[in-house]
Amino acid sequence: MLAACMVLFVTGQTDSLYHHWEQTTPQIIGAIREHTPCEARVLEEARAVTPEALAGYQAIFINYNGPRLGPAQEKAIEEFVRRGGGLVSFHQGLYGEWFGQRFNAQRRWEETGSRGWAAWEEMIGARWNPELLGHTLRGVFEVKCQSHPACAEASFTANDELYHRFDLKPGTKVVATAFSDTKVQGTGKVEPIAWTNSYGQGRVFFTTLGHDATALYQPGVRRLFARATEWAATGSASAPRAAAKPVRVLAVTGGHGYPEAFYSLLNGMPGIEWKHAPSHEDAFRRPINDRFDVLLLHDMYERVTPAAQHALERWVEAGKGVISLHHAIVDYTEWPFWWQEVIGGKYFVEAKDGYKKSSYKEGVEFVVRAVKGKQGHPVLEGVPPLAVEDEMYKDMWHSPRIEVLMETDNPLNDRPVVYIGPHAKARAIHIQLGHSAHTMENPGYRLLIRNAIEWAARRR
Repeated sequence: MLAACMVLFVTGQTDSLYHHWEQTTPQIIGAIREHTPCEARVLEEARAVTPEALAGYQAIFINYNGPRLGPAQEKAIEEFVRRGGGLVSFHQGLYGEWFGQRFNAQRRWEETGSRGWAAWEEMIGARWNPELLGHTLRGVFEVKCQSHPACAEASFTANDELYHRFDLKPGTKVVATAFSDTKVQGTGKVEPIAWTNSYGQGRVFFTTLGHDATALYQPGVRRLFARATEWAATGSASAPRAAAKPVRVLAVTGGHGYPEAFYSLLNGMPGIEWKHAPSHEDAFRRPINDRFDVLLLHDMYERVTPAAQHALERWVEAGKGVISLHHAIVDYTEWPFWWQEVIGGKYFVEAKDGYKKSSYKEGVEFVVRAVKGKQGHPVLEGVPPLAVEDEMYKDMWHSPRIEVLMETDNPLNDRPVVYIGPHAKARAIHIQLGHSAHTMENPGYRLLIRNAIEWAARRR
């Protein structure tokens, strides 16, 4: 079934110390997925924008903070919008070079006498004077919305920089405002936060919100970004969705240490409720099939108790979800059914039964990417290549029946990193990454885990 609208994210570069597209793009795509029927695809090479690349999309979302794109790319975007395509951009779209400005020796923007990409300010309906533009200290403030499809509520809370003193062009319509308090270096005035504009037949939405992933974590901000994107693409926005029943997760630990970031990883996921079982005894003392949707194993027990084995057999035969995280690949060496038929992989602490001893190396920087042809899998939706500092595993056993979603070419690690197990009924997935707090705090990794939980629960 085709999505109600298709959106292309143009992203992939920044020369700012503060605007990280790798972190903000997954957040925005997650919001669009959560609140609209739209589907998003990511183009990480902005210079690959062509009329052909834009065909089939109803809107472009520009999350780019780099140099000018080039005449051909800029013309392709202009024509796309002029002919009726939607355009959404935010915060870092107010980039000086696009307005013909440059950084001076004092690291401040200054005018050069050039208009830069002249059509950009015409599309977004705004320009700024580098002598006047600024923002408050980062903080929490209330955003008040006008009547517009992008606004799902009359007001919401933002945690962001509040920009001020824009030169909005005639024809723009302000749809959200906030008071810029002088106590935090503001203007003492009500400032525009979001506005719309028309460019030819196209609809344009721009907001100054979205400085970083933390700013995009706020529920009201997420809804604004999502609904604005749907409006730009279609001219309307879906009715706010009724709250879905949360995905119920049982997280099992024990047998190995892990960073405290494991808790914040799960606590930071809207729509997911989780319980913690610090051992097998705690996890399986009561039946779990009716109480949970997904079993998240972050334990490391080579032996499996009879009670745990019975519970796990009933779980997978019922078609439930299993996520094996990082060192859980060591689980249950004495129970071949689990690692051969459910997970599809095994790390051997010692050589055994014809299998060689596996090896590990901690604190290695490496990159994990989607396998070619798997980028569209629901588990990988919005997940960028992951550059992590984590633990590498080598010489593991992998079933020939696994479906590999993400891999690495680092010679210190086996190639498969994220893969779906072979069990015919259960939705089981192993995610090797997860040794370090650095990894668990990575927004792309967090999106991967959330996608995996929703997929394992059959919500995706």
